[in-house]
Amino acid sequence: MRYRRFGRLGWQISEVSYGMWGVGGGLHGWTGVDEDEKFAALQRAVDLGCNLFDTAWIYGRGHSERLLGELVRANPGTRLHVATKVPPKDLRWPSTRASALDDVFPPDHIEEYVHRSLDNLGLESIDLLQLHVWEDSWADDPRWQRTLTGLRDQGLIGGIGISVNRWEPWNGVRAVGTGLVDAVQVIYNIFDQDPEDELFPAAVEHDVAVIARVPFDEGTLTGTLTLDSTWPEGDWRNSYFVPENLAASVARAEALRADLPAGMSMPEAALRFVLADPRVCTTIPGMRRVPHVEANTAVSDGQPLDPGVLAALRRHRWSRQPTWWSQ
Repeated sequence: MRYRRFGRLGWQISEVSYGMWGVGGGLHGWTGVDEDEKFAALQRAVDLGCNLFDTAWIYGRGHSERLLGELVRANPGTRLHVATKVPPKDLRWPSTRASALDDVFPPDHIEEYVHRSLDNLGLESIDLLQLHVWEDSWADDPRWQRTLTGLRDQGLIGGIGISVNRWEPWNGVRAVGTGLVDAVQVIYNIFDQDPEDELFPAAVEHDVAVIARVPFDEGTLTGTLTLDSTWPEGDWRNSYFVPENLAASVARAEALRADLPAGMSMPEAALRFVLADPRVCTTIPGMRRVPHVEANTAVSDGQPLDPGVLAALRRHRWSRQPTWWSQ
């Protein structure tokens, strides 16, 4: 495993870290893996050098946080960085231009969920606390600023972060410029290259860490989806891969397949593309099985993509606009 500096926080973070939505389960989660298998995957990630684990209260309504707390306690000699997120009070993902800060992140709500997360984790502090939706119209509002800096001053949190809404990387540039945000989490992958335009340059200017989430485009870039793909009732993917999205995603993945080098899988190409940008501090694929952990962490080997391959992958940029199913 190779490591990168995590912005002005100065942490050395594994290039491939762990996105824990998939292990949270529960309502609107991901199905198909039992608890023993989830924990085995988490532990294997630690063994292979992952040292940042990104979770959220909403991932199983605290279940993912409890798993992470168990993982930290099971590895007392290893420094694991804990990142979690405060859910919006109105429980709406994503926020919209009409979302008021009072309805989404009032001070008492932020404080309540920091303590809920600490209880779930069984820890005294959270390394990185993120707001799970974001509107740049809130950037200069002193209420969230005072609340989060106060929690940091109390030692309850280490760094402050935001998670940018799907396909809106521009909707975080002002927040990065406040000087209060230490990390920004954004969707970035072969298809979603728009963060390169404004958000990445702003992050570099202000020494803000970039966490690239959804490197596999919710599964499209694993190359395993077909027009007949279905999931059990209650699985979040049913609401995301509606027919128009599934058809378009499968077509895009098939077009991409022709540009992959011989012997390179689509997931490997997807991760190598993300890590090719030095402005990315870490990427957080969702990993629920040990073989996935082993394959994904193996990409952190310092071997760059061939420039010709990288150029070919860049031609698959797919600039999308949020819609009713994109969440």
